Amino acid sequence: MDQLRLDIPQIDEEATRMNAEKLLEQYRMYLLQVPEDFLPKVTSTYSLVPPSFSNEFHSSTEDAALKLMDWEIERDRFLKRIQRAVNRLSQKERQILVMLYMQNEEMYDYEVYAEMRLSQRSYYRTKAKAFYRLAFALRVEIYEDGGAPE
Repeated sequence: MDQLRLDIPQIDEEATRMNAEKLLEQYRMYLLQVPEDFLPKVTSTYSLVPPSFSNEFHSSTEDAALKLMDWEIERDRFLKRIQRAVNRLSQKERQILVMLYMQNEEMYDYEVYAEMRLSQRSYYRTKAKAFYRLAFALRVEIYEDGGAPE
């Protein structure tokens, strides 16, 4: 009898964990920042080229407002995507990631496992599993052959 062989690609667990952690750090930063590039210019500019009068209105304030709006839409999509993925995890996994990355106050690993009343070993196992499952939920897992998810 011929044996069925599946060619399942191997996951690079460390790179996958780092990818998921990087997205959670980005989540934290998005909650805190609005880039200065999007703020309107306050200083006036002078030019030797005469202005062209057409039906097209163009100002740096309007450009800044449009850029900010586009950025906020992208940021909100990113934040919701991360939140939906985290909500798909188990209660313990979700609690660890929320306490570490999704609150205003930064916490350290030892504070989280003490507050959750977990042993250090159990905490780190659950945390590693949470990153792994989060990467799959977000489709950002890394394969050992260097490939990305299909």
